[in-house]
Amino acid sequence: MEKRRLGRGLDALIGGGTTAVADMDQVPLDRIEHNPYQPRKSFDADELASLSASVKEVGILQPLVARQVGDRFQLIAGERRLRAAQQAGLSKVPVRVVDFNDQQVVEAALVENIQRTDLNPIEKAHGFKDYLDRFGLNHEQLAHRIGLARSTITNLVNLLELAPEVQEGIRLGQLSEAHAKLLKGIKNRERQVALFKQVVSLGLSVKATETLIREQKDGAGEAKRGGAKETNGHAGEPKTAHVKSLEDELRKKLATHVEIRQTGKDKGHFLIHFETNDDFQRILDVLQRG
Repeated sequence: MEKRRLGRGLDALIGGGTTAVADMDQVPLDRIEHNPYQPRKSFDADELASLSASVKEVGILQPLVARQVGDRFQLIAGERRLRAAQQAGLSKVPVRVVDFNDQQVVEAALVENIQRTDLNPIEKAHGFKDYLDRFGLNHEQLAHRIGLARSTITNLVNLLELAPEVQEGIRLGQLSEAHAKLLKGIKNRERQVALFKQVVSLGLSVKATETLIREQKDGAGEAKRGGAKETNGHAGEPKTAHVKSLEDELRKKLATHVEIRQTGKDKGHFLIHFETNDDFQRILDVLQRG
C-alpha cells in the first residue's frame, strides 16, 4: 500500500535522504527571514536557552531548510534552531536550500511542528484552518497531504468554534481535547464558559465533566416538561428557593446531581449521585477536602 505523501515526516516532502552538514550552504543569519506561515506562536524560553547553549558548544547539527527569495532566504523548517543560533551569537548556519512554492512551505511547517515538536491543539487548529482557507482544500485533501486521519483534522479545526476563553484554556493545557469536545456540544457561550471554569476549578475528569453536563441537561429537561413543582419530600410541599439554591451550590461543587429531601420538621437527607467507583472516589475527595 502506498504511503501518504508526508506520512514519513519532513524528509518525505523535501525528498532524498539525510545530507551531511558539510554539503549545506553556510548562510549568514542576517539574510534569513522567519517563516511567515509558521503555525507555532509561542516558544518555551527555557528550552530555547538549553538549545542555544548546545548550539554554542557543538554548533548546528541538523541544517535549517529554506528557500531563496531574491538575495535573501525564507525559513521553511528549523525555527527553534534559528532562534537558538541567534541567541548563541552565531554569524552563519548550515541551510539546505529547496525550491518550494507557498503551499509546500505551509505544508512543511505544519509537518515539522506536528510530527516533531507537538504544537498545542489550538495552534494546530489555526494552522490547519489557515491552510484550508489559503489553498481552498477540504479536510480530506489536507489529511492525505500531511498523513493524518481526516477526523483528526476536523476535530481540531472544530475547536475554533469554542468560546475564546475556552480556547485559551486548551492552549494553556488547562483543558484536554476530550474535555473540549464535550464543551463544544454546549451552544450557549455563557454556559460553555461557566462550565469550563467549573471544570478547571474542580479539576474534573472527562467522565465527571460528561456526568455534570448530562445532569444539567436532565435537570433542564425536567423543568421544561410541564413545569411540575419540586417538592421537599415532606407533605408534598414545594421546595423553597433556599433549598434549591443549596442544591445548585452542591451540584456545582461536587459536579454531580444532588438532592435535598426533608422527611419531617428539621430533618431529612442528602442524595448524592455517582456513576462509577472513580466518580465516587472523586466526590469523596472533594468532601474530605472540605
